[in-house]
Amino acid sequence: MTTADIDRPLRLGTRSSPLAMAQAIEARERLCSAHGFGLEMVEIVAVTASGDKVQDRPLAEIGGKALWTKELDVWLMTGEIDFAVHSAKDVETIRPYEITIAAILPREDVRDVLIGAESIAALPPGATVGTSAPRRAAQLLNVRPDCRVVPIRGNVATRLAKRDAGEVDATFLAAAGLNRLGETEIGTRLDPASWLPAPGQAAITIECHADNSQTRSLLAALDDPCSRAEVIAERALLAALGGTCHSPIAVLTKTDGDQLHMRAALFSPDGVERVDGEARFAAADMDAPAQLGADLLARAGTRITTHFTGTQDTQP
Repeated sequence: MTTADIDRPLRLGTRSSPLAMAQAIEARERLCSAHGFGLEMVEIVAVTASGDKVQDRPLAEIGGKALWTKELDVWLMTGEIDFAVHSAKDVETIRPYEITIAAILPREDVRDVLIGAESIAALPPGATVGTSAPRRAAQLLNVRPDCRVVPIRGNVATRLAKRDAGEVDATFLAAAGLNRLGETEIGTRLDPASWLPAPGQAAITIECHADNSQTRSLLAALDDPCSRAEVIAERALLAALGGTCHSPIAVLTKTDGDQLHMRAALFSPDGVERVDGEARFAAADMDAPAQLGADLLARAGTRITTHFTGTQDTQP
């Protein structure tokens, strides 16, 4: 497809945060390169998402992941934008039927980064650690119950400033976000063999209206098959668990030849209880993540299961 097939610049919707803009720029460059377009053929349209407007409370208390997507969802459904770029971990498991994930870009570094210590073990006794992510809080308290977790939100600069000001002893950031912002030397990357990331972490999803066949065709050229298989499998696990923004879940799926290897862990919010599981399955087998989810819940105590609702109906 060439510019002759497009009668106007395409409109790419994104949040206005620095990281979201970096992701939108990456998506625009990949799309233009794939089709031989000039950058002027993709217009970036930014919005201040509801989740960016309220910074003093954990996201789970004010509406969850929908606060990252709802404005862009409306623009997609009304045709004000042609496609939208999101961090995969910020996209709700259940999406409006009018919206489809048209592409998932190659996954970046999946690791979490610890800011303020060389390792979890090296945190000082009774350290105050800032995070509003239930998964990070529970995973930390599981191995360091002496630590105190306090909520902290905001972009990378805001979180680093709070740590530098002494409001917390340490905090967490995602390696992928730091890399995309050019901050590759900050903090300690945590080994995913012992510290699992969030579902969808480090992946960029591109969504468009399900009925927009031309845009879907254009975006298909950007889809990374391995990253798509991994992320869709992790979303299938989430759907089977019935997790919410309050549910501490960590998972990592890696492509292994023609199969996927998924490792997952559920926690009680206080970190006292943890249950682990893993599975190997064909990339197209979306029943396998659901089966792993059922196994995890069957082995989990009530301090964990009370935060999960079990299998939900999901959009194909």
